[in-house]
Amino acid sequence: MEKKSRSLPQLGGISLRGLAMGAADVIPGVSGGTIAFITGIYEELITSISNINLAALKKLKDEGFSSFWNHVNGNFFVALILGIGVSVMSLAKVVTFFLVEYPVLLWAFFFGLIIASAQLILKTVSKWNVVNVIGLIVGTAVAGYISTVHVVASGGDLWYVVLSGAIAICAMILPGISGAFILVLLGSYGMIIEGLKNLDFTIIGLFCLGCLVGILSFSKLLKFLYENYKNLVLAVLSGFLIGSLLKIWPWKNPIGEEPIVVHSDGKEDWMMVNVLPENFIGDAQLTSVILLAVVGYLIVFLLDRFGNKSKKA
Repeated sequence: MEKKSRSLPQLGGISLRGLAMGAADVIPGVSGGTIAFITGIYEELITSISNINLAALKKLKDEGFSSFWNHVNGNFFVALILGIGVSVMSLAKVVTFFLVEYPVLLWAFFFGLIIASAQLILKTVSKWNVVNVIGLIVGTAVAGYISTVHVVASGGDLWYVVLSGAIAICAMILPGISGAFILVLLGSYGMIIEGLKNLDFTIIGLFCLGCLVGILSFSKLLKFLYENYKNLVLAVLSGFLIGSLLKIWPWKNPIGEEPIVVHSDGKEDWMMVNVLPENFIGDAQLTSVILLAVVGYLIVFLLDRFGNKSKKA
């Protein structure tokens, strides 16, 4: 991919995308990769990550820092990582507040966003054949299965933090697969979130180390697949999004219990099943849920239309 020369306001736009990605990545059920895709930077992201390799070090040695920086798309990375970092350390607290205080409404918004994102990715598949249809079905089934898995794992050792980071980051850059939920499944979510909130630099550093190892290896595979089997990859990613709707569904019941409760950031609260709302007629919350789902859908729709006009301009 050709490197883009960006102005300061454009780099600010990349940072805003990073803010949204960071907020999404801390929520079990939502993927930062989805935000990257619907905001138009997904392909550049995986290409830029895969360019951090031995060739980059060779350019640094033989051609100087400027050539190295251009090769790794450094301005893009700095702007994006700045946004993600600020979000994870600050905006994430706001998101988790809404996750606890207004969970049904928050998940309704994301439900609409994910539906529109799946539709958007499906639209980009230029050719449908049997293989691509199978990829769509497999992607849906995999994400659906992950969405119904109940948390039983736990881990507190420092080496396990590194492993969790390596696994979770691979999910975080895939639209539809939530890296935060993978951490929940691995039993590391609570410890890592507490480490971020309390600025525990040992936990943060080890987790980042794992993320670095995971993303540098996985991005190369993803780039290869994207370049050589683009339609199949898009079909599978669409399936991931469709399957993840099971986890995004706003209303949940604990297994075997009567009262309707909802998501929170606690591990035990993910051992739930989807249920229908108690009232369908005259329910103010249901009206709000529908409106927020529509808002989420329209945001993606408008981002797509705006992006297409920008490309034509």
